[in-house]
Amino acid sequence: MRLAVVLIIAASILASNYSSGIVVSASDEANGIIHVAGKVMCQDCSQGWNEWIQGSDPIKGSKVSLTCLDRRGRVIYYTSDTTDETGQFDLTVKTYLYSKKLDTKLCSVRLVSSPDSACNILTDFGRGRSGLKLANPTSIYRHVTKFVLEPFFFTSPMCDKPDTSYSDDAQQPPFRG
Repeated sequence: MRLAVVLIIAASILASNYSSGIVVSASDEANGIIHVAGKVMCQDCSQGWNEWIQGSDPIKGSKVSLTCLDRRGRVIYYTSDTTDETGQFDLTVKTYLYSKKLDTKLCSVRLVSSPDSACNILTDFGRGRSGLKLANPTSIYRHVTKFVLEPFFFTSPMCDKPDTSYSDDAQQPPFRG
């Protein structure tokens, strides 16, 4: 009889530990974090290709934003970060927003501004101007998902090409005289 009581107590202790383990992991998932990290650099178009890419200088104080949308295309989360001395940024967002799991494929990261007047023209190198969608995480460990992005680039005003794809004449109806 004593053995039966001891077995019942042991089984109830194990069952309660097992179920509490499930609750803890569920709450950990709800407290999950998404990190988005990268670097902002200045391209010098007066250099050759290798120097242009590999010899770029980091820009301190650049602003980078993260925007997440819902399935209807509405903004559900927005944050921004300013780069440090090495041009690094680190944006974070919780995995669950408003009790719903965030779909990272509906989030994009883009350049916002540069404090450097000699290098403040947005480029789309690395999709910094148009926005880079978060598709494939670099790492996933427990409830932390990390995206490490390729560098974004600004360039100098002398390197900026004018947009020639738009013409005022294209919008005008033909003249009939």
